[in-house]
Parts: sequence; C-alpha cells; structure tokens
Amino acid sequence: MQKHQLKQVIEALLFVAEQPLTESQLAEQVESQQITKKQIRDVLDELQRDYQERGVQLRKVASGYRFQTRAELGDIISNLWQEKPTKYSQALLETLALIAYRQPITRGDIEEIRGVSVSSQIMKTLQERGWIKVVGQREVPGRPQLYATTPEFLDYFSLQDLAELPDIPEPPSQVKDAGQSTQITAATATETE
Repeated sequence: MQKHQLKQVIEALLFVAEQPLTESQLAEQVESQQITKKQIRDVLDELQRDYQERGVQLRKVASGYRFQTRAELGDIISNLWQEKPTKYSQALLETLALIAYRQPITRGDIEEIRGVSVSSQIMKTLQERGWIKVVGQREVPGRPQLYATTPEFLDYFSLQDLAELPDIPEPPSQVKDAGQSTQITAATATETE
C-alpha cells in the first residue's frame, strides 16, 4: 500500500470510529498490507499537521487518536443541536476535581475537604458518565471505596494523562488575609467612632 493510500485509510478509520483508536488498533485494520507501526505513526503525525489549522483536529487522547472540533468553535457548533448540553452542579464539579487531583480518594476524604456530605446522586452520575470508578478499598475499619478517574474522563476532557491537568493556584497566604481583616476591622472601628 502506498503512503497516500495508507493516509486515506487511516483518516477514514478515524472519522468513522466511535471511540479513539490506538496505533495498534489502526495496525490491525491494515495488517494484511504489512504496514509497520512507524509508518502509522508517521501518517498520524502528517495528518495532525494537515488538520492543524482546520475546524477539526486530529488529537491524541488517553485511549488513542480521534478527530474533534476545535474548542474555540464550540459555541457556534452547539447551535446545531436543539438539546442543550448537560449542566453540572458546582458540587459535582468540585467532587470530580477532588477525585482527579487526589486519586485514589474515598468519599469520606472528599466530604472532609469540601466540608459537606457528597450526594449519592453525584457519585452515581460520575460513575454513569464513566468518568470515575472504584479502584479498591482503603485498609481501615469500614473499608471505604477508593475512587479514581478513568480513560473516558481523560478522553472527554481531551487529555492524554493526568499530568496535563492545570495546576491548582495557591490560596492567598494566611498572613495576607490576616492583614486585610485587620485593616477592615480598623476601618469599621473608625467609622463607628
């Protein structure tokens, strides 16, 4: 198979696939043609360059390669669908963030950090979406379940691995906050005098 034909086949496979495809899965699809993984990698790199400035891009995510629309076009493209995207509550997003950044983590750990109980519906929703899963149990009395994110979570957020998560900004220092509250208290005292 010539490189041009291989490029067309890989491009077509990626367009019709319902899930991201790995280099191995692509090689299986063209195995009768005796194509090497290096040839497939070269074609994938070339396709990524070809689509770099287009409305769709070839992206590598945790579970393989897929075509997806450019993020900055999301608002325009969303007008095609009558159905609005699901809105997630602040509590669900906070819970998901804690699991992503602190995994493996128990529900009790999440509740301790957030200062409120975690609804069973939140955990159920995250599991139904395939974003989190039970990865074990902590060896303490009660043996609470440990939760971690899944490859579907990484794929949904266009990540290859957890190292791509943005850094969490440091909270303002306690000293700075103490100074501000002293200023506010002094200002309030001056107004009441």
